[in-house]
Amino acid sequence: MKQSLSVNDYPIYSLEIGRDETTFGSVDAICGYFRACIEAHRSAVFITEFDHYSHTKQLPEGHIGEGIRAAKNVVFCFGISLPKPELLACRPRSIGVAETDSGFVVSFMETPMPVANAAMEDWAAGLRNLETEAA
Repeated sequence: MKQSLSVNDYPIYSLEIGRDETTFGSVDAICGYFRACIEAHRSAVFITEFDHYSHTKQLPEGHIGEGIRAAKNVVFCFGISLPKPELLACRPRSIGVAETDSGFVVSFMETPMPVANAAMEDWAAGLRNLETEAA
């Protein structure tokens, strides 16, 4: 097996949202919002939703950090290009949604495609109440 490194390190984008900053009241509601965003995008396709919290909780060696109440991944793919077969290792994409004691944390890994990053940033920003942003 050959190991290679990509030309870039992919930083993680994360957004913490207080309960008073959004009208969404649960991880399921936020995942539904992201699914609608993905399905409305011309080149994105929804794949599945993975309940990371439930999976980890049922494992004998599973550990969930303090204050995490729920955690799911919305799995999807933009599918805009596939220039090399090795890039399948970086796909599909995932947006993580966690509920914590203080609110929600949304996170995703940066892509090498600015169009995809812009879409995911816009989707995440859409979770905030407009009234909160204006204040």
